[in-house]
Amino acid sequence: MKAPEFIDVLRARKVIAPYLACTPLINYPSLGELTGARVFVKHENCQPLGVFKVRGGINLMSQLSAEEKLRGVMAASTGNHGQSVAYAARVFGVAARILVPENANPVKVASMRNLGAEVLFYGEDFDAARERCEALALESNSRYVHSGNEPLLIAGVATASLEIIEDLPEVEAIIVPVGGGSGAAGACITAKAINPRIQVIGVQAERAPAAYKSWRARRLLEDKMETAAEGLATRTAFELPQKILWDLLDDFVLVSEDEIRRAIAIYVDKAHTLAEGAGAAPLAGLIKLGDRMAGRTVALVLSGGNITIEQLRDAIAVR
Repeated sequence: MKAPEFIDVLRARKVIAPYLACTPLINYPSLGELTGARVFVKHENCQPLGVFKVRGGINLMSQLSAEEKLRGVMAASTGNHGQSVAYAARVFGVAARILVPENANPVKVASMRNLGAEVLFYGEDFDAARERCEALALESNSRYVHSGNEPLLIAGVATASLEIIEDLPEVEAIIVPVGGGSGAAGACITAKAINPRIQVIGVQAERAPAAYKSWRARRLLEDKMETAAEGLATRTAFELPQKILWDLLDDFVLVSEDEIRRAIAIYVDKAHTLAEGAGAAPLAGLIKLGDRMAGRTVALVLSGGNITIEQLRDAIAVR
């Protein structure tokens, strides 16, 4: 796998432009008062599916060969990657099957089915579903779409950071949630190509720290997967995003379950917007960084807003 370059991000923007509009980047003084930074939020929860990954899905699906499209695609997901693949498959007339864990977010499962994908349940977590999906894709000769080890996916999601820098050239730090790491990898490629002084900071759940520990060790590791934030819920680090993060990521922060829940509630209270756990993680990370970010211009990638009523109730109760 060859890591995408900045020129691939520029190509991806042209590819996805007919299908996806730019999302808002909004300054929230109320979040600035809370954190001491000048805070802008990149509202990827305004995407058609309420999630940033749809950028990558469109970019990849548009460039499959006719033979790959005929074979159909398969993917494993906790929800957002699966929605992205299902959405793009419908746009380009490709059959899609998505494997999800037994406890997958019902909001995301319903969305995938509404988009026309066949949803199959397997295993207790994402990696169990992923391993099964890889075997089934091989058996059925389907095009397997990995959630991280796909250069076209990374280039596609990187367009969110490109929009941030175009709208806010003075941005000093971009804070991105990390599950598999495609979004953070894309942010690194884009930011470092345009202005190497822009810091890119990843945020992951303490209860699913495989990517964080792999980044620190500079080797691929597995770890526990106990977070309720399904967009962060991986127990195995992904090779291609990690290689990019090892070279380009400036910092990495772990946040607790309660810190994520509080950030969800803060978004409702201060920004009147919905964030799922992964989408709220960058705000939780900014709060945790404290004085280190005081006075700086910071963009938070609110990666998705697919939250259930029960998850929202839990967040408000913690707040």
